[in-house]
Amino acid sequence: MKKLSIIVATCFLTAMSFSCADSFLDKGTQGSASLSDFYTEKGVNALLTGAYSMVKGSALWTVSWGASITNWTYGSVASDDGAKGSNEGDQIPINEIERWDVQTTNNYPADKWVLNIGMGVNRCNTVLNVIAKTPSLASATANELKAEARFLRGLYYFESWLVFGDKIPLIPEDKIDVANTITNENAAGAVLKFIEDDLAFAAANLPAKQSQPGRATKWAAKALAAKAYMQVLDYASAKPLLDDIITNGGFTLAGKFFDNYRIATNNNSESIFEIQRNVNDINESLNGEMGIGLNAPYAPELNMCCGFHQPTQNLANAFKVDENGLPLFDTFNNTDLKNDQGIASKDEFIPATDLLDPRIDFTIGRRGLPFMDWGIMRGQDWIRDQSWGGPYVTVEKTLFYKSERGSLSTTTGWQTGICANNWRYLRLTHVLLWRAEVAASEGDLATALKYVNMVRERAGKEVVMGKVNLYKFPSKDINVGDEWKKYVDFTKPAANYKIGTYASFANKNEAMRAVQWENRLEFGTDGNRFFDLRRWDKLPEGMRVNMKATLEAFALADLRIRPNVMKGAIFDEKDKYQPIPQSQLDLEPGVLKQNTGY
Repeated sequence: MKKLSIIVATCFLTAMSFSCADSFLDKGTQGSASLSDFYTEKGVNALLTGAYSMVKGSALWTVSWGASITNWTYGSVASDDGAKGSNEGDQIPINEIERWDVQTTNNYPADKWVLNIGMGVNRCNTVLNVIAKTPSLASATANELKAEARFLRGLYYFESWLVFGDKIPLIPEDKIDVANTITNENAAGAVLKFIEDDLAFAAANLPAKQSQPGRATKWAAKALAAKAYMQVLDYASAKPLLDDIITNGGFTLAGKFFDNYRIATNNNSESIFEIQRNVNDINESLNGEMGIGLNAPYAPELNMCCGFHQPTQNLANAFKVDENGLPLFDTFNNTDLKNDQGIASKDEFIPATDLLDPRIDFTIGRRGLPFMDWGIMRGQDWIRDQSWGGPYVTVEKTLFYKSERGSLSTTTGWQTGICANNWRYLRLTHVLLWRAEVAASEGDLATALKYVNMVRERAGKEVVMGKVNLYKFPSKDINVGDEWKKYVDFTKPAANYKIGTYASFANKNEAMRAVQWENRLEFGTDGNRFFDLRRWDKLPEGMRVNMKATLEAFALADLRIRPNVMKGAIFDEKDKYQPIPQSQLDLEPGVLKQNTGY
């Protein structure tokens, strides 16, 4: 949404944001505004802006990598898609997440809890209470503002539920003053019901379009509700919502796959709920998404930080295709796609010639290929510690082009990868593939085929261009200015790309497998993979993806590339959810309970 500079609202909500602590209930806040100052439409919108500001997963005064809305730690690094990257000693808490060995004192889940429940839910509840005490609001206006607040509360609870499961305290607005007495032990289905009720109200009272990009709409509420139902495989509840969005929402696929990751195509025709990012409007560009500030390539000529979130070899292998341009379902990981692990940049390496899905090089930075417009990815010299993170460069999807540096990227602060690239939290492709999954489960093979092929057809409309004819990189000088371009034939594709569509599905199991693969290829490193594996683990045999077997097989094969990272890693049932932060248990002894197994 359009960023509003309302300092008094921010200051007031800052004081309100740590309601999980006893001290909040016992002491007044010095110099803060009074709630009564906001009993106007303008005042409610100011507070609502504060509630929206938490969506990114970072707060005005702090960087919270563990709370990022992209879920790059819990959804990607904890899966077979992403590696922590960087080196062993930096941000050690992520090592635990990567190896499924998270301690209750790990500060990353603690950040997620505070930003979503302690701050996000709290701010939404404050807005709802102020609306109730603002008689000057017209009924329709009050309902729409209330709907926005309830959408956001539903989103914050959904994000918390994804990470912590059912053991989260459900705090309605009329219980905000006794939040520290509300248990996190809930009846079966209670968390989903709370989220469902918020989103149903939002869908009934929000407009189909908003004048300010980033504000919630009825379609965003319906899409988020469908996503919630998909987590528990409640296909019957998700199906009518998905059909409504597809038929009546007015959304169309963006022209090219990577249009969903370019600043120039922010808020495109595919976007249903897009988290807005600004830079250079306040110090250190804190209206950017600070939660991914570590995830830019560690290349000397790029001058960015810090080499985290590197794609895995397993993900690279998944993009291999057969002669028809279809995935190698059963054999993709038997041998590794050729890589430069252990090969110095100054030594010769000739990239793989395998047939590949073109989305690979919009998702993974590989040696010897153009990396957006920054130059040629030079391999080992672009990676902070190849023995720890592997051979692939930090993902491109959240980055900016070199031509956008300074204007659409931050010019202050040390996290110089922060930029104005919005995060497409809910988009039409999600909806199409969820609907294909529903169809596969029902044995509606024609509908599953239709939507999977629609996504694959779009994926074939753009490939990375530029065949590199240089195989040794003695120095970074190759990428200074336009020097690198003389070694690239831009009339040729960068690699051997091929993508095909499915002629048919023989049965529902085959259809479901195609849908599952399409999710991985389309959303690789987007923070969905771990949660997808978790829900597919509950499917009937024949459709089921055994989560434990999949992740432990990944860990074993990963030893071929990173022998010291995943050695001995074991995935247990408890690892499907993060622990309730010990800091929260200490604040509310006897009220909050730990997740099973921790």
